Amino acid sequence: MKILTIEGGRPLTGCVRVSGAKNAVLPLLAATAAHGGRYRLENCPALSDVDATVDILEHLGCRVYRNADVIEVDSRPMRCAEIPREKMLRLRSSVIFLGALLARCGRAQLWLPGGCCIGSRPIDLHLSALRELGAQVTEHGARVHCACEALRGGTLRLRFPSVGATENILLAGMGADGPVTVINAAREPEVAALAGFLRAMGAEISGEGSGVIRLVPPRRFRDVRFRVPPDRIEAATWLCALASAGGAVTVRNVCPDQLAPVIDCLRSAGMSIESRGQTLHAACEALHAAAPVRTGPYPAFPTDAQAPLMAALLKAEGTTYIEETVFEHRFGHVDALRAMGADIAVSGTKARIRGVGALRGADVAATDLRGGAAMVIAALGAEGVSHITELQHIGRGYERLCEKLRGLGAEARLDAE
Repeated sequence: MKILTIEGGRPLTGCVRVSGAKNAVLPLLAATAAHGGRYRLENCPALSDVDATVDILEHLGCRVYRNADVIEVDSRPMRCAEIPREKMLRLRSSVIFLGALLARCGRAQLWLPGGCCIGSRPIDLHLSALRELGAQVTEHGARVHCACEALRGGTLRLRFPSVGATENILLAGMGADGPVTVINAAREPEVAALAGFLRAMGAEISGEGSGVIRLVPPRRFRDVRFRVPPDRIEAATWLCALASAGGAVTVRNVCPDQLAPVIDCLRSAGMSIESRGQTLHAACEALHAAAPVRTGPYPAFPTDAQAPLMAALLKAEGTTYIEETVFEHRFGHVDALRAMGADIAVSGTKARIRGVGALRGADVAATDLRGGAAMVIAALGAEGVSHITELQHIGRGYERLCEKLRGLGAEARLDAE
């Protein structure tokens, strides 16, 4: 295992390019299993979650070829509809294969998924939706078995706009006997990316991003070439890193409209951010407290950016308040930030961040993906050296993080543990 060593106190300068979106590429890869064909995905990030998804596809019998940021999948040889427990436990989004396998094989057997421990993330919305589409679902402990003679179309209303449930419905709908409509569908850009991919496969889809999505399954399937959109959470992380360390950075390959809540919040704290096309030019000196933040489904402030933002504001003058409404255990990074000198008080789903004059380097362990990013951000703004362990969490969602940090002038290196 490696340790990320960061010597703080160096302003960030230069340019950084955002990689393809983790939360988009994983359902896109799963979608290749929904019908036997040939698929080419470009701008794929090199992440452990992507590796785990590719491993599942290969287990199912797909042929997968990787070259730099291109992944090609030939799913025509796929024969298996069962995913072993050890492969499911590697990532949360593995549950998205339920819909794809039902559409393709009429059955699926897998286990409850793994992922970061940031709170309960039950898949009951997924299973109840698949039942409405005609699947028989049985659960034996952590094992889930779904089967159907035929998936039927219909209108489904989600009680919560779950991203994963919306994606599973769309994937299962590719094998339905009629149109499928999802009411209170997730509006996240990653859902829109999946809709675009399924449209390229031959489906008729409308309404993505509106909360009501209608899918008409393909009469004829097509092979697909598709480019993974940029990762909005990585882009937010770089802005938060700049807020912590200070300096001036250009962030390329972004969709600024998707970052509006993060940009607005950082601007409210005194950060300068200019948008030009797919590029952000940002500069930061001293910050003051930001406007109150409340996380929620898109287009609200993203829960995935909550921990990075908290770390960005640790030295801001005044007090900032953050309320986490999506996951009940998403303050797991707070103790590590306190070890660096942060003044944070947590009460239930709310956190109060009172700015301090200085942070100090510390030895900390990443608790989860975004919590680990928060520790990196705090370390950049701290005095002295920080050592961050449990980097497997960070590697799930950030491509070449240490290399990109050094490219911005940070004193960062990977050492043997």
